[in-house]
Amino acid sequence: MKNQQKLIDKIDWTLVLLLFLFFIVSSVSIYSAQTDNQYGANFVKSQAMWYIIGAGVIGFSLLFDPSQYRKLSWILYGFGIMLLLGLIVLPHCQQGCIVAERNGAASWYQIPKLGLIQPSEFMKIFLILTLSNIIASHHEKNTIKTAKTDFYLLLKIGIASLLPIGLVLHNDLGTSLVMMAIASGLILISGITWKIIVPLYASVISIGGTILYLVVFAPDLLKKYLGVKAYQFSRIYIWLDPSIDPEGDGYHLIRAMTAIGSGEITGKGFLGKEVYLPERHTDFVFSIVAEEFGFVGASVVICLFFVLIYHLTKTALQTKDPFNSYVCAGIICMIAFHVFENIGMSIQVLPITGIPLPFISYGGSSLMGNMLAIGLIFSIRFYHREYMFSSDN
Repeated sequence: MKNQQKLIDKIDWTLVLLLFLFFIVSSVSIYSAQTDNQYGANFVKSQAMWYIIGAGVIGFSLLFDPSQYRKLSWILYGFGIMLLLGLIVLPHCQQGCIVAERNGAASWYQIPKLGLIQPSEFMKIFLILTLSNIIASHHEKNTIKTAKTDFYLLLKIGIASLLPIGLVLHNDLGTSLVMMAIASGLILISGITWKIIVPLYASVISIGGTILYLVVFAPDLLKKYLGVKAYQFSRIYIWLDPSIDPEGDGYHLIRAMTAIGSGEITGKGFLGKEVYLPERHTDFVFSIVAEEFGFVGASVVICLFFVLIYHLTKTALQTKDPFNSYVCAGIICMIAFHVFENIGMSIQVLPITGIPLPFISYGGSSLMGNMLAIGLIFSIRFYHREYMFSSDN
């Protein structure tokens, strides 16, 4: 009986409560989205099934302690790379193939009875584990820091990150940006000297700003010297002014902003939406929350994410194992970027990239990837609770 009580005490019940609240928000939002009858499917039932499977993923994650995840990190990384390569080399089609193609992108495996599985969602978690292992192992081997050792660490992080980013980039810009955010966040906290980090990030920002400037004010130069096609600029142009193509590429953004703005302070009430927006149960689920529950409801959802990130940050600071801290930091970067990009693209702060809102948007692969990430946090707290909260003495 005492052993059972100890096991129960080791479970992170705050995280359990947060996941339950996200499930409620997700179910309510998706139920409202599907009342338009544009899909002919019960996505709430499917999302509930994925949450149940996700609970199983978390339970399975608790079978391994963080040290075992560290040992498995390179194996998982290699497995993820093989899955991404399979998307490129295996034949793909709309139906009947192992690799399924949707909207011109071959990013999914067709699994019988489960549907479409997107391996890049799991690769993000494998990348976090691998980069955390690289950083922790580097500091264990190099107790004396120099510019040379820091540059070597940066090189290792860069090589490990560029491979999956390159394999995903041609099909899924959004996921590749998430991987970049994970790598960038871990570089910032890896202990690399600011003499290397500041020039590196300043160069990246300068290059990005220059490209954006050329896209807006001198696109002919990019066409002439880099061979960039005109249609590749459309996403930037639509972001800056969606009214230039209100019935085409700018349609979703205009409708999303209309829905969010029409919700005003308290919203129109549950099932009170009036603005039609296709696919709002996935990438634009935030527009449902804002339209039906207004600024108040949208703020509550954002606060839930703040509480989650605060809880993960507290875990990262309390654990005494550097590998665990890096894993927490990588997961924080992943979730924070997802939230910032998804909500930002819905209100024209950022370009549309097709990134879902964690734990709320409909999608099995996305939810499973996030549940696996949270499973790692459960494992860290389950196996290290006494060690984390012990005194420094």
